[in-house]
Amino acid sequence: MEWGLQRSRGMTASRELRVPPFCPNPSCAFHNGPTTSWRWVRAGFYRTASTPGRIQRFQCRHCRRHFSQQTFRGTYWLRRPGLLVDVAERLVGCSCFRQIARALRVSPETVLGLSARIGRQCLLFHAQRRPSGELDEPLVLDGFRTFEWSQYHPTEFHLLIGQRSHYVHGFTDSELRRSGSMHPGQRRKRAALEARHGRPHPRSTEQEVAALLRIVTGNSTQLVLHTDEHQDYPRALARQRHLTTVEHHTVSSRAARTMRNPLWAMNLFDLLVRHSGANQKRETIAFSKRRQSAADRLWLLLVWRNYVKSFSERKRDATPAMRAGVCGRRQSLATILDRRRFPGRIPLPERWQRYYRRLTPTRALPRVRTHNLSYAY
Repeated sequence: MEWGLQRSRGMTASRELRVPPFCPNPSCAFHNGPTTSWRWVRAGFYRTASTPGRIQRFQCRHCRRHFSQQTFRGTYWLRRPGLLVDVAERLVGCSCFRQIARALRVSPETVLGLSARIGRQCLLFHAQRRPSGELDEPLVLDGFRTFEWSQYHPTEFHLLIGQRSHYVHGFTDSELRRSGSMHPGQRRKRAALEARHGRPHPRSTEQEVAALLRIVTGNSTQLVLHTDEHQDYPRALARQRHLTTVEHHTVSSRAARTMRNPLWAMNLFDLLVRHSGANQKRETIAFSKRRQSAADRLWLLLVWRNYVKSFSERKRDATPAMRAGVCGRRQSLATILDRRRFPGRIPLPERWQRYYRRLTPTRALPRVRTHNLSYAY
């Protein structure tokens, strides 16, 4: 992809696309295939009130589809493109949707839509860059416990993190049944909600952890894994038929959560999620009403932790992705969100496609807002 820099109306430099890298039409043969023989022509331009002002248009000579420079930008089809990076930085800065909306003078629904778009972009960014092949470090597996809609609908995000690099490989989620001590009134309310909406699958943790292990270790034959003493983890490991050598080490949940703990990488990431996400604070009114929304924000935190944030705030050293050998330099949220990524060109595991298409349901809210738009992404 060939980009040039352009300055407009005294603003900072923005990227201008000179040569389209491929046809954006998913039905065209030059969307995924080789583009050495692809032919396109410039087809005029149009002007916008925002930067860069003058937008070049193109036409594919194969499928006759028209498109423009803006088609390949992360701000494609946004009425206010300048909000995208601001919203992303505020989301990882522990601001909730309404706080961001008040600061930027927009509707909370606008912030919600941008958060979903940022989450999908970060999901594709991570899927495009995550390591493949044999794993070269032990992994840490654990769950991050939270809830959606109310505390009667707990959920858990299962995460796999590199023990030495602290690189977060990915996650899946499970809805759980509320447990713990409850007085009789709470038990009656739980029974009424389960009679109305149904109960979560009793083997959801085993199935989702098995799916996550399959995604992360799909091209590997060996695995060294550190977990707590959760009973579903050995059963999920037994489903990984492609692994010939597995070393599973368990750590008591009562062990001190210090740097000497084998699960320190997971414990630290849990702290960062609580610290950086307003929806994951203890005793907050900004909790996620939908599990899909929580997943969108977690994809952003995952990419920010892996590719943007230094491993040490004091030393300002390499990021976890640099320590894992995934990339050679630190990224920025502006760079990550600058270019549009197409789901048809980046293979997503089937389980993660449900996050992109927004197919994660919430029992208390029967309507699922799926992502089937023609122009947005």
